[in-house]
Amino acid sequence: MINKLSTWCKKNMKLIVNSLTGFRIVAAFLLIPLLAYQKFWLIFILFTLAAASDFFDGFLAKKYNAVTKLGGVLDHIGDKLLITIASLVLAMFLQLWIIFIPVILMICRNLYVSGMREFLGTQKMEMPVPAFRFSWPKIATVLQMASIGLLFFVICLLPYAPTSKILYYVLMSGIVGIWLALGASLWSAWGYTREFWTKIKKLK
Repeated sequence: MINKLSTWCKKNMKLIVNSLTGFRIVAAFLLIPLLAYQKFWLIFILFTLAAASDFFDGFLAKKYNAVTKLGGVLDHIGDKLLITIASLVLAMFLQLWIIFIPVILMICRNLYVSGMREFLGTQKMEMPVPAFRFSWPKIATVLQMASIGLLFFVICLLPYAPTSKILYYVLMSGIVGIWLALGASLWSAWGYTREFWTKIKKLK
């Protein structure tokens, strides 16, 4: 039975990978009604599972050579939707400028990069990932997901221990993480801008 299941998984790895990515997209939209009912434990659990799926779909796709163009597009959409909606949920509930500002700036950054991609697409050109020593876009994504997860965790436990110093430190860690993610996002946006202008010069 186990061998049959293992064989089926290997044959249908592309379906499994794309399903994990699809789950991330669905989870992102489910955060909105959960916020309306303030089901923060469910939000935390759902966000954690969705964030974990980002690791597993990439790992499985590379390990079993299940990378597809559709999967790449869905993965990009899933990441942006999950982070954007989760960030807005946090900003709307906490209503702290120290969270609201980096959230808005990161959304603007994503729209800016997407605009450059769309323009190059009209010219039948692709926007390559900038050649950094470190993968700043991926670092930004990891920092965003970790920070958002920490802040949701604080919201869940805050009613039970409103004066806890540990929760305060976790809260501050989440806030610092969001600002670090903003820095990584802006730095990667600069790299995308350089690549964009390199492509534009070739059009002249």
